[in-house]
Amino acid sequence: MKLIELTKILRSKNAGPLYITFDLMFDSREKMQTALCSLNKSVVAKAYNVDENSVEIIPYEIVNSIKITFPRKNVSGSLFDDDVYGCQQHMPLANIEI
Repeated sequence: MKLIELTKILRSKNAGPLYITFDLMFDSREKMQTALCSLNKSVVAKAYNVDENSVEIIPYEIVNSIKITFPRKNVSGSLFDDDVYGCQQHMPLANIEI
């Protein structure tokens, strides 16, 4: 099963001009825990070709959500940036097998 099939909402966005963040929201604690068992810094780093040490995975159990954040490869709005708002970066994460 892909991560996108487990989440109610999976989206990406800027966390300031230097970071990208992902919000994963689940409709049950069990689905969130299932995702957390498969998601780790190494898996996310590989999906986005970033340094594993730069990845932060923060569970918010009270609302059945997970936030993942890491530095953007290009500053938002810079000449080499291809997604100013960071809202089109979720598919590599969405396609991770759980």
